[in-house]
Amino acid sequence: MPNVRPAPTQCVGPDYRSESQKPTAAVSTDVKVDTVTILPQTPQLIALLSIIRDKNTQRGDFIFYSNRIIRLLVEEGLNHLPTVEHTVTTPVGRSYDGLAFQGKICGVSIMRAGEAMEQGLRECCRSVRIGKILIQRDEETSQPKLFYDKLPEDIADRWVLLLDPMLATGGSAIMAVDVLKSRGVPEERILFLNVLASPQGIQNFATKFPKLRLVTAFVDQGLDDKNYIIPGLGDFGDRYYTR
Repeated sequence: MPNVRPAPTQCVGPDYRSESQKPTAAVSTDVKVDTVTILPQTPQLIALLSIIRDKNTQRGDFIFYSNRIIRLLVEEGLNHLPTVEHTVTTPVGRSYDGLAFQGKICGVSIMRAGEAMEQGLRECCRSVRIGKILIQRDEETSQPKLFYDKLPEDIADRWVLLLDPMLATGGSAIMAVDVLKSRGVPEERILFLNVLASPQGIQNFATKFPKLRLVTAFVDQGLDDKNYIIPGLGDFGDRYYTR
């Protein structure tokens, strides 16, 4: 098994509580990559992750609590998209100096686990277009293979939110980005949303695509000898769709 560092622990909880009143929990591994954003390690997020990591969690609960985490990821991801100044008039006749979204977006899910993240995107972005890429990993070589893709015809003119809950070695995500770039999508207009990542996967991904932003809920300890994320949560697609 590759050498992995133990997960860091820290006290988590509201600021009005003293350190002695806060529970201690494992939090995300820190990564020194400017293009990677890790969700704030709040008690809410850690509790949600604890539920979906538990092997005894039933499928219905796994879906419900995964969807909550995915919604947090989508909301944070949208913060990284461009906006412009936009002044509106309120119902009481006053002006408010606000912002407006700029540019068109679309989602692209890496099938099948990435499809679990589509609803969270639709809940935040009405009538958003969603493309699909099917990439499967060879269990013996751990190398990805492209089987299918269906993308919006004008995808080169859009900001793309790439959806896949697990980033292990990074092979599938790297191949998916290569597909998007081959269709004319600039690297800096792609944002990868991810539930769990490994430090190795992030390093591989960021080295290959230094302009692409990644938003993840948690960076785990590492990979085992089969390139599974540890401690992980098992096969996300299986637990979301079948178990």
